Amino acid sequence: MEILNQLGGLVLGSVPTMVLFILLVVAYSLLVRRPLEKTLAERRARTSGAVEQAREAISAAEAETASYEAKLRAARAEIVAAREARIKKWNEERDAALASARTKSLEKVNNARKDIEASAADARAQIQNATEALSEQILKAVLPAGTNVAGFGEGARQ
Repeated sequence: MEILNQLGGLVLGSVPTMVLFILLVVAYSLLVRRPLEKTLAERRARTSGAVEQAREAISAAEAETASYEAKLRAARAEIVAAREARIKKWNEERDAALASARTKSLEKVNNARKDIEASAADARAQIQNATEALSEQILKAVLPAGTNVAGFGEGARQ
């Protein structure tokens, strides 16, 4: 029983400490924890807001980058198309110049052929005339002096 009396005295002596402890917990809750939680919540809201703003800024920058890339691709395609058109034009001009040069050279070759054929015909005619004259001279030289050379030449030709 004595132990129970001592225990009862200890509990009775600890009541003011328990009351002070409970008051301290309530005061801590009201004065420190709630303002701290409020501040942390506010900080979290600001941080998440800043993160959201950063995400929005990043997506806006990505959209702008995509727009710039599209414009860059379009400009490159335009440059390539212009270059191809210029090359096509140069090729057409070159082909036209080559065709013109071919035509002129063919005309020159044909004219040269005609000139050569005309010269050859003249040369044949001259050779034919020279051949007749030479054959008459040879016949005169070979045959006796009173023989008619004109008859031999025609007979030989037939």
